[in-house]
Amino acid sequence: NMAIQGTPVAFFTLEMSNIQLVNRLIINAAELSGDKVKSGKLNSSEFNELSKGIAILEQLPIYIDETPSLSVMELRTKARRLVAEHGVKIIIIDYLQLMNASGMSYSNREGEVSIISRSLKALAKELDVPVIALSQLNRNVESRGGGSTDNKLEAKKPQLSDLRESGAIEQDADMVCFIHRPEYYRIFEDPNTGNDLRGVAQIIVAKHRNGATDDVQLYFAQDYTMFVNTRQEYERLNAKASNEDSTMMPSKTNKRKSKADSYAKTEPPQYSESFSDAPF
Repeated sequence: NMAIQGTPVAFFTLEMSNIQLVNRLIINAAELSGDKVKSGKLNSSEFNELSKGIAILEQLPIYIDETPSLSVMELRTKARRLVAEHGVKIIIIDYLQLMNASGMSYSNREGEVSIISRSLKALAKELDVPVIALSQLNRNVESRGGGSTDNKLEAKKPQLSDLRESGAIEQDADMVCFIHRPEYYRIFEDPNTGNDLRGVAQIIVAKHRNGATDDVQLYFAQDYTMFVNTRQEYERLNAKASNEDSTMMPSKTNKRKSKADSYAKTEPPQYSESFSDAPF
């Protein structure tokens, strides 16, 4: 979305390959379900949508780096070049715990993560750009809860203490935001209001150095791995996905090589609900 608005974005993907990431971006841009694209069973209208999605992405200022086990020093060098040569305005890292602090002094893994966290903070200040680092959570959130649905609903919400391997992440970050989906834990109804929680996603602003903390409600269209603002948009995408499933048919286009085919062959992994966006 930022790139569509003309903001140059650098994305360091340590977990997925660039092809897997681009595959997801295409699914979003074309508004086609992931299963439909992976199967290659597209009718002519859907193939046109896919082609348009690819054409849109080709024009966007998104710079993807898939260096595995990226070190802090490598990130700093690459980020400086991207800002200087391409005017990058935001840096995204997926995810922090897959980085390393080689060449720096630390005594254990917690110390290494602390160095990485402080280095990201320093990089953001040096380049004057926001750095968004995804982070894994520990297993505490999985083991919490039980008993009544009401208790489980609250217990499953991630907390700052759930950030994995280092308290330095909480300390260094200007903002810490968690993604929470009750449906992931098979909680489909709010016991207090009776509201349907299917598709509901909360962005929990757990820390905000320069403002208030609060929860923001979105909706998650799973077939498109896409967050949307309203239930109406969520229901529209669900209806579209159901219609795609009911009209799936073999496509002649999957018999010939194309750029779209190369993107559709790699199955993207599912994002863990244990990730949090932590801008530094």
